[in-house]
Amino acid sequence: MAAARSSVNEKNEEPALEAEALAAARERTSCFLSGLELVKQGAEARVFRGRFQGRAAMVKHRFPKGYRHPALEARLGRRRTVQEARALLRCRRAGELGRLRGLGAPQLRGYSAAFGDVKRGISAPVVFFVDYVSNCLYMEEIEGSVTVRDYIQSTMETEKDPQGLFGLARTVGQVLARMHDEDLIHGDLTTSNMLLKPPLEQLNIVLIDFGLSYISALPEDKGVDLYVLEKAFLSTHPNTETLFEAFLKSYSTASKKARPVLKKLDEVRLRGRKRSMVG
Repeated sequence: MAAARSSVNEKNEEPALEAEALAAARERTSCFLSGLELVKQGAEARVFRGRFQGRAAMVKHRFPKGYRHPALEARLGRRRTVQEARALLRCRRAGELGRLRGLGAPQLRGYSAAFGDVKRGISAPVVFFVDYVSNCLYMEEIEGSVTVRDYIQSTMETEKDPQGLFGLARTVGQVLARMHDEDLIHGDLTTSNMLLKPPLEQLNIVLIDFGLSYISALPEDKGVDLYVLEKAFLSTHPNTETLFEAFLKSYSTASKKARPVLKKLDEVRLRGRKRSMVG
């Protein structure tokens, strides 16, 4: 009888000990973040800049929302943190395969068997650490970078003509074609979520902010991804229609699966226009 009571007490203590450990872990994370520089405050996350294990880092913290049920909040935060980490790793994997190909490494036979055709990769920040308790993603800081949005706006202010940006549009088209050929949907494509690494004239694009990303081979999902970019691009950068056309042409040339995707893009545009007419 005494042994049974002891067993029950131990079982009752386990959840309490687990909750205490989780609370302590969150407190440690909170203390660490308080020593970093807050760079951006969004509706879903805060982004900090600082050092992590001696390296320049950015930390994305998905903070709890008081209006959500705690269980739902925990599931959503963890899922989006996992999605973003996996998307970044998927990009990096493609990038590593591209570098191996450039070196002519014999190991490529094994990589090709596992991952299919090896091609030039997709630049994205290195993931240093994922904290699933506090939903924090610790990533490489792309030092000296500027957003594609700022680069386009600066160029348009000085040159008053998008002609000098056609090379950038073609490069973005190639990068997003490779991303979609990996069946990776970004979910929030804007020029603010693309960085240019220095030296800027080399047009090295780094994709960031994969919090709404997911995996899909459907042309419909890829078409919607491009439609989101088109709406954001043309509203943020007026009088750049020819620039976006150059992007789409580059995407079409670079992607093996472009035809059905661009067909779906046209269908999504038509649906969008009908909704606008109906109001």
